[in-house]
Amino acid sequence: GETILFLGRTYKVYRGMGSIEAMKEGSKDRYFQADVKSENKLVPEGVVGRVPYRGPLSAVIYQLIGGLRSGMGYLGCKDIKELQVKSRFMQVTSAGLREAHVHDVDIIKEAPNYRVEI
Repeated sequence: GETILFLGRTYKVYRGMGSIEAMKEGSKDRYFQADVKSENKLVPEGVVGRVPYRGPLSAVIYQLIGGLRSGMGYLGCKDIKELQVKSRFMQVTSAGLREAHVHDVDIIKEAPNYRVEI
């Protein structure tokens, strides 16, 4: 998808195949509207939206590996096998998750490994 800058943040634009924009580019027949000549008469079944751009996959994987190494350090694990033995899953409530995240602060500089879904 196209990358755009919106209010100082970078986003990827995603277009559903049933959106008017996609229909204008040739997907009208998929939605039984191939004979529609006027753009105003198209009936969309999808939307165009944006999602925060997270960068190339290599950058995302680098952050995931960094988080894994950090967690292994907290547990004192030298390898994945030891992590599997020493770790245990904990259930966290949605309230606990909210409390664990940054709150009562406006983030002014984003970190590549932190995001909050609102």
